[in-house]
Amino acid sequence: MAAQHDDEDGHDHGQTVTSDNERRIRFVFIFTAGYAVVQAIGGWLSGSLALIADSGHMVSDAAALLLALIAYRVARRPADGTRTYGFHRVRVLAALANGATLLLLVAWITWEAIQRFNQPVEVLAGPMLIVATIGLLVNLAGAWILWSGNKGDGNLRGALLHVIGDLLGSVGAIAAAIGIMLTGWSFLDPLLSVLVAVLVVRSAWALVSDSIRVLLQAVPKGLDARAAELALAELDEVDEAAHFHAWTLTDDTVVATVHVTPATGADTLSLPRIVADSLKKKYDIDHVTVQVDPPGELWRGENL
Repeated sequence: MAAQHDDEDGHDHGQTVTSDNERRIRFVFIFTAGYAVVQAIGGWLSGSLALIADSGHMVSDAAALLLALIAYRVARRPADGTRTYGFHRVRVLAALANGATLLLLVAWITWEAIQRFNQPVEVLAGPMLIVATIGLLVNLAGAWILWSGNKGDGNLRGALLHVIGDLLGSVGAIAAAIGIMLTGWSFLDPLLSVLVAVLVVRSAWALVSDSIRVLLQAVPKGLDARAAELALAELDEVDEAAHFHAWTLTDDTVVATVHVTPATGADTLSLPRIVADSLKKKYDIDHVTVQVDPPGELWRGENL
């Protein structure tokens, strides 16, 4: 005889999409898209790779922010008979796309910088400094707006990383402009572009790897499946525990399944709740399905 249990009533396994986060990203999208045009013109007129690279970064970010807004809209759709988990993982896909575009942009900036090292281009440091300073103020405002949102939202986190990358690009452009004004060394422009790219790539890779981890249904960080089984087997009401599986649905929502056999004299009706409460307390797992197997049946086959 087997019983199944979920640690919460109902079957809404998705995390609520907040209108506040969506509103924050929409506001920053308007600022980013608008200033990207201004920065592109400023970079072209001044001959600055740092400005052109940062403009390309902002165009990429504007597209990423638009993708994030679309993801929010799609994720809001309710679950149905075919997609029982709803559409919340669209947000994970959006975060993955954001990180991937950042990595591609870093590669482009590095390539352009190498070309500039080989063939230096005259840079008008004055206009470059003005445009970069305005960009810094715009990016500071955007970063503050997103930073005040929900940190547990991977979609918003991806958007924030893009804006921080833009902010670093503006800082690099300002430093390059001041350096060129003081020394006349035009190579500072591509040099600082590469340094900014190096700073961005770490955050981008973390975003990509975290998103892939979720999509591959790997166990959440800090959770070991075998250790969880051993911990459950130590409960007074449990004789054996096996076939533990856990994965991240989206952001910080974790789902798990496990098979257990009851200890002698244990109440099989209350056992699912006991197991679910234990996993919730120890690993903060939101949704647990527990199957109670008769003694001697747990290790038959590979119950996936």
